Amino acid sequence: MEKGYRHDNEDFDARIKACGVSEPVSTYLSRCAQFHSSPAPGLLIGAFMVDYALELLGAQPGEKLFSVCETPKCLPDAPQVIAHATTGNGRLKVVPIGRFALTMNRASDKPTTDGIRVYVDPQKIRQFPVIDIWFANSLTFNKHTMGTNLQEQIFRAGRKILSYEKVRVPVKIKEAWQPVTCPTCGETVPDYLVVDGKCGACGPMKYYEKI
Repeated sequence: MEKGYRHDNEDFDARIKACGVSEPVSTYLSRCAQFHSSPAPGLLIGAFMVDYALELLGAQPGEKLFSVCETPKCLPDAPQVIAHATTGNGRLKVVPIGRFALTMNRASDKPTTDGIRVYVDPQKIRQFPVIDIWFANSLTFNKHTMGTNLQEQIFRAGRKILSYEKVRVPVKIKEAWQPVTCPTCGETVPDYLVVDGKCGACGPMKYYEKI
């Protein structure tokens, strides 16, 4: 758990209520914090972002929805918890661009589909000084002394720091594949993941050494 971001369930839920966060977002915030194992600021903002995207799409969390997150930090957990878009079910994609933004769209059998991109607006965030210095990674922000204040500003800000745009995204169609045995390690991988005749782990995606 991140030090400085308190996650006592009763205190956390009481803080959400005291800041006037209504349903269903208050429940989203609690569920996301439990899943993430800490109420990280980016995760909390992410819950508001997903709720906003759902409303703009006119969608419900139980629908088959897809999401793209433009940062791997904290944000991807929000669509996983709220919209059940996960890396495992193939409905969540994380692209490490570094922007705090996500796109959500419905399923489609066409090559492209329309979606909603929600992002933290750098102009709007200036209304909230603590969020602003945290978001800017400023040395003046101290999570040990300012963590609770940051949470409360996020709860009170809600959508006020967010903007959105309508976007069109490509739809990835599932393709047939064949198993291929890597000549180096002898393990089997899908043919479309073979690089220069080898699996990724024996090539450019190697991430470990045998001991």
